[in-house]
Amino acid sequence: MCVSLYSALINADKTDRTGLRPGFSKLTVSEAEKSIAGNLCRCTGYRPLVDACKSFAADVDMEDLGFNSFWKKGESEDIKLSRLPPYNCNNAIRVFPEFLKTVIKAGFNLESEGCRWYSPGSLEQLQSLLQTDEVNDGTSMKIVVGNTGMGYYKELGHHNKYIDLRYIPELSIISKDQTGIKIGASVTISKAIEALKDENEGGINQEGKLVFEKLADHMERVATGFVRNSASIGGNLIMAQRKHFPSDISTILLSVDTMVDILTGHRHETITLEEFLGRPPLVSNSVLLGIKIPCWKSRRDISSKTYTKLLYETYRAAPRPIGNALPYLNAAFLAEVSLCKKSAGVVLNNCQLAFGAYGTKHSIRARNVEEFLSAKLLNFGVIYEAIKLLESTIIPEEGTSSPAYRTSLAVGFLFEFLSPLMNSYTDISKLWFDGYKSDLLSNGSKIKQNCDQFNQIKSPTLLSSAKQVIQLNEDYHPVGEPLTKVGAIIQASGEAVYVDDIPSPRNCLHGAFIYSTEPLARVQGIKFKPGSSPYGVSTVISFKDIPGENIGAQTIFGSESLYADELTQCAGQRIALVVADTQKNADMAANLAVVDYDKKNLEPILSVEEAFEKCSFFEVPHFLNPEPVGAFSKGMAESDHQILSAELKLGSQYYFYMETQTALAVPDEDNCIVVYSSCQCPEFAHDTIAKCLGVPSHNVRVITRRVGGGFGGKAIKAIPVATACALAAYKLHHPVRMYVNRKTDMIMAGGRHPMKITYSVGFKSNGKITALKLDILVDAGMSADISPVMPHNIIGSLKKYDWGALAFDIKVCKTNLPSRSAMRAPGEVQASFIAEAIVEHVASSLALEVDSVRSINLHKFETLKLFFKTCAGEPLEYTLPSIWDKLAVSSNFYHRTEMLKEFNRCNKWQKRGISRIPIVHPVMLRATPGKVSILRDGSIVVEVGGIELGQGLWTKVKQMTAYALSLIQSAGTEELLEKVRVIQADTLSLIQGGFTAGSTTSESSCEAVRLCCNILVERLTALKERLEEQMGPVKWETLILQAYMISVNLSANSLYVPDFSSMQYLNYGAAVSEVEINLLTGQTTILQTDIIYDCGQSLNPAVDLGQIEGAFVQGIGFFMLEEYPTNSKGLVVAEGTWSYKIPTVDTVPKKFNVEILNSGHHKDRVLSSKASGEPPLKLAASVHCAIRAAIKEARQQLHSWGGLDESYSTFQLQVPATMPVVKELCGHENVQRFLQWTIGSKQLDSAGGTV
Repeated sequence: MCVSLYSALINADKTDRTGLRPGFSKLTVSEAEKSIAGNLCRCTGYRPLVDACKSFAADVDMEDLGFNSFWKKGESEDIKLSRLPPYNCNNAIRVFPEFLKTVIKAGFNLESEGCRWYSPGSLEQLQSLLQTDEVNDGTSMKIVVGNTGMGYYKELGHHNKYIDLRYIPELSIISKDQTGIKIGASVTISKAIEALKDENEGGINQEGKLVFEKLADHMERVATGFVRNSASIGGNLIMAQRKHFPSDISTILLSVDTMVDILTGHRHETITLEEFLGRPPLVSNSVLLGIKIPCWKSRRDISSKTYTKLLYETYRAAPRPIGNALPYLNAAFLAEVSLCKKSAGVVLNNCQLAFGAYGTKHSIRARNVEEFLSAKLLNFGVIYEAIKLLESTIIPEEGTSSPAYRTSLAVGFLFEFLSPLMNSYTDISKLWFDGYKSDLLSNGSKIKQNCDQFNQIKSPTLLSSAKQVIQLNEDYHPVGEPLTKVGAIIQASGEAVYVDDIPSPRNCLHGAFIYSTEPLARVQGIKFKPGSSPYGVSTVISFKDIPGENIGAQTIFGSESLYADELTQCAGQRIALVVADTQKNADMAANLAVVDYDKKNLEPILSVEEAFEKCSFFEVPHFLNPEPVGAFSKGMAESDHQILSAELKLGSQYYFYMETQTALAVPDEDNCIVVYSSCQCPEFAHDTIAKCLGVPSHNVRVITRRVGGGFGGKAIKAIPVATACALAAYKLHHPVRMYVNRKTDMIMAGGRHPMKITYSVGFKSNGKITALKLDILVDAGMSADISPVMPHNIIGSLKKYDWGALAFDIKVCKTNLPSRSAMRAPGEVQASFIAEAIVEHVASSLALEVDSVRSINLHKFETLKLFFKTCAGEPLEYTLPSIWDKLAVSSNFYHRTEMLKEFNRCNKWQKRGISRIPIVHPVMLRATPGKVSILRDGSIVVEVGGIELGQGLWTKVKQMTAYALSLIQSAGTEELLEKVRVIQADTLSLIQGGFTAGSTTSESSCEAVRLCCNILVERLTALKERLEEQMGPVKWETLILQAYMISVNLSANSLYVPDFSSMQYLNYGAAVSEVEINLLTGQTTILQTDIIYDCGQSLNPAVDLGQIEGAFVQGIGFFMLEEYPTNSKGLVVAEGTWSYKIPTVDTVPKKFNVEILNSGHHKDRVLSSKASGEPPLKLAASVHCAIRAAIKEARQQLHSWGGLDESYSTFQLQVPATMPVVKELCGHENVQRFLQWTIGSKQLDSAGGTV
């Protein structure tokens, strides 16, 4: 992100903008936001990152910057400017290293490890290189420019020859004249964009400029800035032609009759892009030289009494509005239209309609639709017929996901393009003279309203200003202060050391897993593909090489094998480890492995329904079985209405930590081993490794400094990676490390638990629920992992409403699928959705406002006590009712609800929804160790059982240490914070570390440290008093030095064990979210989210604010974006970032307001604090509920057009509510229905009827 922002700053400095405020760059707020739109972050909600970028912008409103800015609210402008570090571009080092300039040049060739790199400086040199490779048909050769294609098409084999085209002048050309623009094949997409936007060259006419600008604007939504800076125009088109890459660039260039220059041997030819795409893949000795985009202008016939205009628009529908996501479909339309006064309408003289990326081999022109529309006077009937023809043209190939959706996109885009022309003659005349979809939109005409319908969401959606409200607590200084997170600076600068940053020891080897592709099979053997010769492979390790137990992970519920023995039990199960000299060679060798399976008489269980039929369940310990509440039969008897046996299904979610699973194992002396692991529970990894190697535990040391994102996925799932490295290192007597590639990580991760829910509910006519019964089948996968806790978690979270009576039967199903594991709020986020889905169903069946049904079913303290018993706490601690009411006021909920109704009444193609939901989240404290040592110079070193995952645990521990030691009240203790360092976890230094999970490890670690500090303060107090009697006030350093001299023990250990009566407590919060959906594409924009969350007395409000925002945004991913698909055998088929979409800057709430409530004293909490890591994630269900409300409005409208029957208001919105899902519920054929309804209405009007 820092590099992306830096690039934006440099580009802004090159502009001629003037009148800037001193201390700011030339960057604009919009550029600052877009600069990191292509970057991913799983921990934050992006808001503070964007604020940091915007702080450089000259046009920033400093009041819009959030809580983590450089000033305080209410300060004057001058004071704020003085606090802001000034930007000075002259201090930046941006000179390309001179020594690299001399190395990287045309004609420079490299040779290394059997691979050669050529940089030809002319076409002749290139031809010579290609001719020498014709013998082997180019199979070992790769032509590159930026080589960005390997991000999509992974290199699964070795190339002997690379040819770099960047230094051939003919391929780098950019020239522009009145006939068009020529762009060489090796020109980067970024340079092409600059050329297309350049208005100073070539004498291009205004219509030609319009086309070029639209092309450039569309290209800016292709990939990300840093990819566009390297990726070439030619490379993109070659991927589209050879490998059927779903290219945007090929589609938009196809729409404007782009020509292509090709060199084959010595033969040069120029053909159309359409012909180029339709040809067989280019042979190895053919090179794309460049393209020419013609300059377009309308053909005006002065003799006719018509006005002619050229119109051009491009479209794409993708999970992320401003790029960094492949489209479901892209399109570009060029049309020449004439305004005919005689017919009082628009004639479409001719058009060019290009479509791509919809599940076809390459972009196409819809020739039949173009011919149909040619010379037609546009009316709704003509558009309807064109759309019907288009439906039969845009047909995705078999196997394409969401085929009906992609066809509907084509229809919607064509309708959006032509619809503004279907207005009154007066409005269309203004369109001609004021500009299509531009200046015209400034007036109040019907066509403005029509264009607004489409343009609101098509324009990039960036973040608005937001509020972060906190209440500071100074009772326990520095605890309670919003201090900067420990390690923030070194993380931002890239200096923080993670496991993969540790330099490889000498003779280090690398591992890669071979995994099963069958769900249940006997493993007969492993070999490499015939004819392949894996490079650098040392050995393959399997279960046969294990000296101890075949154990890869363990919990209190059981263990999981490190490697499959004779039987593999799921697709994705580890079978063996390939060990090679580099990680790349290990990964390639693993891809070349072929496993021989025997599936005879084996029937895998691949669904919870099959598991239920075969009674395949994991046992849930008695102490984890939740108890029912009340009498279900009695509650049903008291009800006025009932819903029986309704069903819900929930899928999985992948962790998508930025750092995938990784470990480094180093053999040590005396049969010992040291393992560096990115793990949330090093103690469990330690025990597992010892058992697997068959050595005493004191022979194993596991070290974890920090984890690059965990979310539960680095708990149990990290242990097999550490164990596999340890086993290989132990066997081979070499260091072994592994960084699991993203694809393999996704296959093995398991992720969030899928489940099937059947519910029956009874309720009164006013919406008060009297009874609820749930039958839930939880898919645990092949091993228990932590799955037996799921019933406890689900019911604990589900109890947020007063259900009257609550009964349930939850079965944890054993299937032949990867074992599921803990993922942030495991079972609890699903339960929150289940609760809201039931409430929505009740409200829908009664035709009541869903918010009123939620309100009437909120707990009173008496029912809260009934449902949660002892962990309900005291009445004053139950803050949810006050949060609920306060949020309605602070978010302006009721007024916005009324405004939303008016918006929906006035807009056909956008609908809005709003929703307010509560959460009640029980958490449990666990025993946690701590150790505090004071060194001779007065500096302090701290160890805790909790692991720093990015959640700010070290920060809170550091604050607690400074506070607790300051109670000695020695001079200088107010500066203790800077003397404290929290160090890495070491399983031989601090035992009983447990695991970092469940949101409470930070506070438990803080309490463990406080106990240590209390011991140290007690030891030092007597000495301090004696010294004060002798010399008056004693400085901290003096006190510690004296303590060393008289041998006071200045190291203290503790194990914090919470009281049984107070180890559980409840967290409360509420959220309001408002969304807008596009009925043509299914795209959802989150307009605003308001959260109030009770943190008790926050240990660090800045850290907790980040946790709240980050958790909520991760929840958005679950409810809106993240699909985790598998094939029929249960093998994950998601391809990393290409198909798995976590939220980005352009998909989070545009306005994101968060208030941290200081709810006062909680005597049984750690300094009255409460957890913040997981509960806010459940509030993201408010977005899903708001989407449902918007879809309901869309379906009501579709019903009025005759597109749905009377049951339109009853529907299920699946999770995640992706664009195809939303569009399907809004109607794949909503455009056709609207046109039919409009045509019918006009016919009735002309016949004198009424509608």
